[in-house]
Amino acid sequence: MAFFESLLTLLLVAIVFLQPSRRLIIPYPTMLAVAGLLVATLPWAPTISIDPQLALALFIAPALFDAAYDLPPRALRENWVPLISLAAIAVILTTAAVAFVGVTFAGLPLAAAIALGAIVAPPDAAAANAMLSRFALPRRTFAVLKGESLLNDAVALLIFGAAVAFATGGQPASSVIPELALAAPGGLVLGIGLGYLYITIAPKLAGTLGGSLFEFVATFGTWVIAERLHLSAVLAIVAYAMVIARYMPERQSARNRIHSYSVWEATIFMFNVLAFLLMGMQARVTITELYPKNLGTAFAFAGMVLLVVVVVRLSWVMLYNRVVTYLSRRKLIAEEPPTVGMSLVAGWCGMRGLLTLATAIALPADFPSRDLIVFAALTVVLGTLIIQGLTLGPLIRLLKFGNDDSMREDITATRMTLLDTALADLDTLEDSGEVRTLRAIYVGERDLTSKGIHPREKSELDSLRRRSIRAKRVKLADMRRSGTIDDDVFHALEQELDWAEMAASPADRFEIVEG
Repeated sequence: MAFFESLLTLLLVAIVFLQPSRRLIIPYPTMLAVAGLLVATLPWAPTISIDPQLALALFIAPALFDAAYDLPPRALRENWVPLISLAAIAVILTTAAVAFVGVTFAGLPLAAAIALGAIVAPPDAAAANAMLSRFALPRRTFAVLKGESLLNDAVALLIFGAAVAFATGGQPASSVIPELALAAPGGLVLGIGLGYLYITIAPKLAGTLGGSLFEFVATFGTWVIAERLHLSAVLAIVAYAMVIARYMPERQSARNRIHSYSVWEATIFMFNVLAFLLMGMQARVTITELYPKNLGTAFAFAGMVLLVVVVVRLSWVMLYNRVVTYLSRRKLIAEEPPTVGMSLVAGWCGMRGLLTLATAIALPADFPSRDLIVFAALTVVLGTLIIQGLTLGPLIRLLKFGNDDSMREDITATRMTLLDTALADLDTLEDSGEVRTLRAIYVGERDLTSKGIHPREKSELDSLRRRSIRAKRVKLADMRRSGTIDDDVFHALEQELDWAEMAASPADRFEIVEG
């Protein structure tokens, strides 16, 4: 009961903290981190432990699914050079640098130091995207950061798994190395296979509560099966999500799709809140454990790890910028070099978050120097979220990037094509009053679209529809209050008005934002 009370308290604190998050342009994970620590200071906050494998499955699987669903394979192919640079090389360099600091200054065993490096190496691109989405930046930056969040998690977890196996002495090198060699390709094949299996079964459950539950069972089941087979669960989830994103939407109804998206948004946010709650609990436990030993040394070491993490990423990204720029000028590569400003932003988007929290919590209880490693990991999460999270917005404003309107232009061009298709289809029908009315509506929408205006934003007809819907809502509420209709009738008609309002409103009116 104490844990449940703490969770409710954190949810309330998170809701309060997230309000200034949007107005002050602060990444919501930063506010959640502060909220988690505040709840942990409460005298009744319980000491909580969680199974290591459960921590990874519970927190990482849905977050990865959500990120991979929105990232098409084409974006990975088009940006493979910067992705390899950030997702593989940067993670390996950071892991190595942190491991060196751990062995040299803290006397950690090599495997434990590598585990710490793998824990703090992968940035949480979700935190960066929450910030960058509020600015008009090049689309390629978003694609690279989203792709990085998928691939760097896979690289870091492979290193983490091997380091934990060596540190705990559970597996010899002769068995670990072959497993690692098969983990990545095996995870991809498994994820693709399970993705196709899902799109075969899911349509049969469409429109039912069982169908909604099946989404969660299939997603977490993919992770569990991959773990049981000693394959890369991260890559299995990524491949599974990309297959579903490519083929499932055309087999779903609009209602099921809207319902599915809203459920996942709320679920992933809940898991983020829970992860930061556990982070706060872990911080209190580790400080308590370290206090009788040498808390000052622990703070110094954690600060050193934080500095290394920030400096290595920023240095590598800027070095990559110079190398690619040089090779491009020499016509040795066709890769378009990023600007110095964009590389600076990408390098500063190194906020650690959910994966670092989950892997730190997932360390076995008997892991060497576990308290020190967890404390350092939590310091890196808090430090990067607060320092980089609070300064990223001012940095972007200082650099004064030009607007990238390619996304809006592509949407406009595609919308024009769809309207032309609808008009061509109407031309095949027998001329009637209804056909002429609908053709006139589409022609008006096409005229607005050609000017870069969303049809439902300026359309007089849709404006009148929304006005009428508002009047209907007021009358429906009055009839309910007066007892003219029962609640079941009210809710049925309320849902009809909701769908009608969605059909008459621009899509951005219904986007879900944090908080």
